[in-house]
Amino acid sequence: MSEAFNPDRRRFMSAAVLSAAAASVTGPASAGPTTRKLTPPTTSRTQFDTPLKQIDAGVLNVGYIEAGPAKGPPVLLVHGWPYDIYSFVDVAPMLAAAGYRVIVPYLRGYGTTKFLSAQTPRNGQPSALARDIVDLMDALKIPSAILAGFDWGARTADIVAALWPERCRGLVSVSGYLISSQAVGKAPLPPPAELQWWYQFYFATERGKEGYTKYRREFAKLIWQSASPQWKFDEATFNRSAAAFDNADHVDIVIHNYRWRQGLVEGEAKYDEFERRLALLPDIKVPTITMEGDVNGAPHPPPAAYAKKFVGKYEHRNIPGGIGHNLPQEAPQAFAQAVVDVAG
Repeated sequence: MSEAFNPDRRRFMSAAVLSAAAASVTGPASAGPTTRKLTPPTTSRTQFDTPLKQIDAGVLNVGYIEAGPAKGPPVLLVHGWPYDIYSFVDVAPMLAAAGYRVIVPYLRGYGTTKFLSAQTPRNGQPSALARDIVDLMDALKIPSAILAGFDWGARTADIVAALWPERCRGLVSVSGYLISSQAVGKAPLPPPAELQWWYQFYFATERGKEGYTKYRREFAKLIWQSASPQWKFDEATFNRSAAAFDNADHVDIVIHNYRWRQGLVEGEAKYDEFERRLALLPDIKVPTITMEGDVNGAPHPPPAAYAKKFVGKYEHRNIPGGIGHNLPQEAPQAFAQAVVDVAG
């Protein structure tokens, strides 16, 4: 789930816990909606229109969905935890119909994405996931793309936009600026905010790892319910996504990710320079639209706390209607529209 930003994270995180929904914030220049309006789906889909593909990319063999014209402007849609590619099952066909080449990958530790070598560390640190996306773009011969995501996916997209801006034509990020560091993750929060991060502390223990291994589906369902309290998903919808957590590396990646954030485990040396740069909390210069659901039950900062980190064209959108943390699946038309609009 999402992690708040910056050295002042602890202050505004507490405010986010204790305050009502934040007001809309617009940056120095608007990414601006276009006149091209997408038609919302009449019913929620249960499957993608195209079959799953696999490709070797970096240290992974990545499972992904591809939709839309091969020569269309590329868009990568990046999921979070504990979710999967089905968060975009309604978004992808809308963008494909609008002429975009849409790529929806499983992150490392999810679905059909596998490590190419048994010797590769099962590393969940944020910069590793971001490098995976760049490697996937290289494998697919995509020089640059619009990146859009939520939760881990938003953080991953933020990092690509910050470290490799030449690869990111535009950014759509639910909950805004999610770049952080181990130093920030070690600092204590006020009690109400710490309560929202209970699972992070649970994962810091061996009991937590054993519990997540044994009850990963029950755990994921609890997070879905608490993070999106008004989303009335059915068992079939949940089970489609929960199958992705059966990946043999899933538990190791999730546990390492949350332990790394608290400084309890090391990452890989090859990512040290990336993490050093990210610890400086770099500005994001690419055109960006940030979004927030009106009833997001996951920890998230108020938009005013991160607006100034986006120094290019920028707009924030609050999405009403009982929308929680899994915004692309709960409000697919609004999410897809943001992708079209950030493209300009």
